[in-house]
Formats: sequence, structure tokens, C-alpha cells
Amino acid sequence: MNGPQPTRLRRSVQDVRERVEAIPDPELPVIGLGDLGVVGSVAPGTDGVLEVEITPTYLGCPALPAITSAVREVLTACGHPDGRVRQVLSPPWTTDRITSEGRRKLAANGIAPPVSPAPEDRSPSSWAGCPARTAARGPPGRTARSDRPVASRCCGARRAASPSPT
Repeated sequence: MNGPQPTRLRRSVQDVRERVEAIPDPELPVIGLGDLGVVGSVAPGTDGVLEVEITPTYLGCPALPAITSAVREVLTACGHPDGRVRQVLSPPWTTDRITSEGRRKLAANGIAPPVSPAPEDRSPSSWAGCPARTAARGPPGRTARSDRPVASRCCGARRAASPSPT
């Protein structure tokens, strides 16, 4: 068919944001980019073209090309094929950006991001009293003796200790 192509309806900035935030993280697909806290501003740039800012979890993040591609697909599907994806490195991403829902999803899958504020002493020697580590390994030469989950002050992990041997 010849003739003009139909124009695609441009979805709102809020709709684009919601769809971008729902994109699963390529490395941790149990959590979306929004809950991970990597989606920054979603707004028209000075030239009116919609821009999505992404802050990688660390410099050189290998998932960044996949994330950028997925965001571009959302922009195109939402009627913004000329939209841009910008990497924002400052301020850097921290685990403080993970939403409470994101933390819940990660914890349900055995991943415990650090809690804020972080303990003052972050040295390995301070881990000795970490309930999650103690529950996992038990006292030297013995198995840990608890059947209830213990929340770690160090990392927020909840792990049930091994049952008592018979």
C-alpha cells in the first residue's frame, strides 16, 4: 500500500515511565528497573524529545546495553521512536535507591541488599556477630541451633538456622 503511514499514538510521559520501570533487570529479572532504582528522570529534553535517564548500578555494568535496548523498545512502542536514553553517572547509584517493594522481591529470592544506614564498622571482623552468617555456619564445630529466621543487623538477610541434630 502506498500513501502515508498511520501515526502512532504518543503515550504520556507517566505511561512511558511506568512501562520503563516495569522492565525486568537483565541480571536480576525478579525486580524491575523502577524498583531497582536505576530509572531517573523521564521527561522531554530542551528540544522536546522524550529522554529517559538511567543510572547504572556500577560503572561498566555489563547489563547496560540490554537495559538501553529495552528502554528504546518501550519508547518506540509508546510512540516516541526518536526518544533518547541517557546514562547518568552522578550522583552514582546506591542500594538506597532500591524501593521497599524491590527489597521485598530480592529478599524473597535470597538476595539481601545492605540496609541503611550501614553499620559504622564494615570490616570482616564486624561480621562475627552477624546472625545470618552465624545461623548459616553455627558455632565452630557445631551446627546452629535455631529453627526461626534471624534478621541480620549487618546485611538484612533472613536465614533460618539449621535444625538441631538428633
